[in-house]
Order: sequence, then C-alpha cells, then structure tokens
Amino acid sequence: MDDGRGFRVKNLLLFLLFFCLLSLSMEFSRAQMVPAVFVFGDSLVDVGNNNYLPVSIAKADFPHNGIDFPTKKPTGRFSNGKNAADLLAEKLGLPSSPPYLSLLKKTDESSYINGVSFASGGAGIFNGTDQTYGQSIPLLKQVDNYIVVYKSLVQQMGPSGAEKHLSKALFTIVIGSNDMLDYFGSSDLRKKSTPQQFVDLMANTLKGQLKRLYETGARKFVLTGIGVIGCIPAERVKNKTHECNEECNFWSVKYNDELKAMLKGLKSERQGINYSYFDTYSIMQNVIQKPSSYGFNEIESACCGLGDLKAKVPCVPIAKYCSNRKDHVFWDLYHPTEATARIFVDTLFDGPSQYCIPMNVRQLVSA
Repeated sequence: MDDGRGFRVKNLLLFLLFFCLLSLSMEFSRAQMVPAVFVFGDSLVDVGNNNYLPVSIAKADFPHNGIDFPTKKPTGRFSNGKNAADLLAEKLGLPSSPPYLSLLKKTDESSYINGVSFASGGAGIFNGTDQTYGQSIPLLKQVDNYIVVYKSLVQQMGPSGAEKHLSKALFTIVIGSNDMLDYFGSSDLRKKSTPQQFVDLMANTLKGQLKRLYETGARKFVLTGIGVIGCIPAERVKNKTHECNEECNFWSVKYNDELKAMLKGLKSERQGINYSYFDTYSIMQNVIQKPSSYGFNEIESACCGLGDLKAKVPCVPIAKYCSNRKDHVFWDLYHPTEATARIFVDTLFDGPSQYCIPMNVRQLVSA
C-alpha cells in the first residue's frame, strides 16, 4: 500500500515539475516579443563598444560607473546601472544586445541572431562629431558594421529567412545630442552653417543611413528625439546661475520637428516601414519641471563628479558620488541615472501618443 502511494506521489511530483517547466518555457517564448534588437547611437545606449577603441577617451570602463549594475562593476555603460538599451531589451524579453566589437574575435556567428549593439560613446550623425573625444564610431561606420552582420545572417539563414527575421526585429537609434552640443560649442561649425541649416543637414544625413538599413532588411524603427540637453549639468555649470542653455534647447526642439517630418516622409517613400518616434524632450522636460512627481529631488547637479554641480570633472575614480542615485536625474555631467532611463523606457514602451508617435514600442512590435 505504502509503496503504491509513494509511487503515485512520485509520479504526481514529476508531472507537476514537467508542467511547471512547460509553463516556464511557454512564458519565456511569450515574453520574447521580437527576434532581435539592433542598437545604433551614442553613449546613452553604448553597452561597451568603446572599451575596444584603443585611443578613445570616451570610456566608462572604470568606477564609479556600474555601481548599481547587477555585477556591481563598470562595463562601459555611462551610467550607475543599466542604460536605456538594457531596459528596452528587458521589456522585450531579450538579453541586452552585445557590443559588436566584443564579437569580432568569436567564430560563432550565431551571436548575431538576437541582435547586436553598434552604439558608441561620443558618436554623432556626422563623422566629425567625435573629434572632442578622441575616437568613437560614427553612425556611418555603425551602419557599415551592421551590413557585415546582415551578410552573415543571410549566409546563416538564407535570403528569405534573414528577410523574415529582420522584418520583425527592432532597429533602435539614439543619436544626435553630440552633434548638437558640438555645434553650440564650436565657433567653426557656427561659421559654416546657420542653426537651421545644421539641423536640416542632421535630419537628411540620418535619413540616408535609415535608407541603408531599410535596404538591408530593417522595417521596424525606434528613434528618439534629442532631450533637453541645454539643462544637463555640463551646460548648466557654464552659467553662474545654473540656468539652462535655452538656445541649445530651442534648436533641439527644431531638430526633433525635422526628424518627425523626415520619418513621416520616409514611411510614405518606402513600403513596409513602421516606426515609433519617442519625444524624449517632452518627458525629460516634465521630469525637470516636476521632479517630485517622478521621485527625484535633484535636477541640476550630477550624482558623480567633482566641482560645481559635480560637473567640472567627469565621473572618474577619484570623483565623489551621491549615496541615493534614485534621487538624481543625472548620473554624471552628461548622462541620466538608471532611474531616469527607466522612466524614459517605460514611457517609450507603453506611453500615449503624446510621447510616442505614431505608436509606442508595444504597438510597433505588433504592427
């Protein structure tokens, strides 16, 4: 009797274990909303490409960066923890897309299947944008690198398999802030073009790169506008009263308008394109104007750095950092904290049409 009962109990336990594993497996497959995420951009989404650039000084592979990252170690992310690229991948049920330069020595090309990050700290839409930082990978070169990956995927999956895979993947592009900051920090650039000519050229140059991505399989784009960059600690510290650089903000809005118009035009010119444009400026402005509504109490000073507003010296190992990073909008003189990035990504993913035009990322995935 006891043996029979024990046998039944054991079978029941095995059945329950199998059922739990099956449920977890189904949950995981449901959780992965897209097959891959390919990331292009600057330090807001760099997950470590710049670690592999020998002469670049635009790096974050030292403390106190990464202090709140799961490993508690610096990874090359310009953040106290995860950045927007990590948080978006999390939402989509995918691991963070690995840095392209970390995969070059690997012989297993299946590393490309779930996506790759080409983003590079200091990068801009224009090739010359990174000059201040010594070395970064501009957008043109990032797209060149993607085309290498595209050819590898075609070899692995065949032309139709790669086309199907890439048509459902997300192509996330976060870039433009460095170009804008360069323009307002350079008398040479201002002599060459008016601000209007400059933002027009930014949008047109970006459009050229989006067309190249489209021609090599991209159909679903996530693009973010430039934020309120005149209010970052690096800009506020230039003013004795710590006011924002309103000229920089004004032209950031103008560029964002050009970007929205360009995307609308591109969708009408190219069949099958869908996109989500994220109005970073508006949500960031809300956070700065009503910080307590979002859980912040420090909007001017960086968390990590030295000098006035902790923005005279970047977040280097000898810098001081704040004890509660969730209180601060900015991690260092340029970049948001993980807490701020999380608000942006939550809104990008599920936000209303006020911030996500013409749809949010959840809707884009289903489009």
